[in-house]
Amino acid sequence: MNVEIAIYEGFDELDAVGPYEVLANGLRYAADEGSVRMVTRDGRDAVTASHGLRVGADGELGGSDPDLVVVPGGGWSDPDAEAGARAEYDDGRLPDRLAALYAEGVPLATVCTGAMLAAKTGLFDGKPAVTHASALDDLADAGADVREARVVDTGDLLSAGGVTSGLDLAFHVVDREFGADVAERVAREMEYEPSGDVVVV
Repeated sequence: MNVEIAIYEGFDELDAVGPYEVLANGLRYAADEGSVRMVTRDGRDAVTASHGLRVGADGELGGSDPDLVVVPGGGWSDPDAEAGARAEYDDGRLPDRLAALYAEGVPLATVCTGAMLAAKTGLFDGKPAVTHASALDDLADAGADVREARVVDTGDLLSAGGVTSGLDLAFHVVDREFGADVAERVAREMEYEPSGDVVVV
């Protein structure tokens, strides 16, 4: 299973790094020869996250023929921010690339306000979804059927609530793809108890 995490200037660190670790451990314990990679829309080799962490990237979004793309959020609540999910939403190029990948059959999983980047091009229109509490009204206005849950799974389009919900989304993906035994092993390794607040539609 090849997973790409689409990072960009101003993304929230935990939105990306939390799922990265869960999914990488899941691949390892499942003896899956796939990979989890941080990637950027334009192939740049590094970006700076919302709290100042400089994060290296391993290539361009879509470049590894991904089986899943994870989209972190961050920076939505500040309309004047020069970087973050709102800036990417306004720019439009990352949402357009995500929509193109989805149209090609690549499942997407959004974390926090990363949901707004998918919503920009109508991917959540009429579909159950969740995002950070600060953006729930925006997600509803964008056409989503907003649910109260940590994780919402509609099959090829998943979403998670704010920040730490990304861990629960990643554990759900590990459970879904590799089974409960692998997910439980990862949870023991990471000393984390995944939330059962998952809506599967």
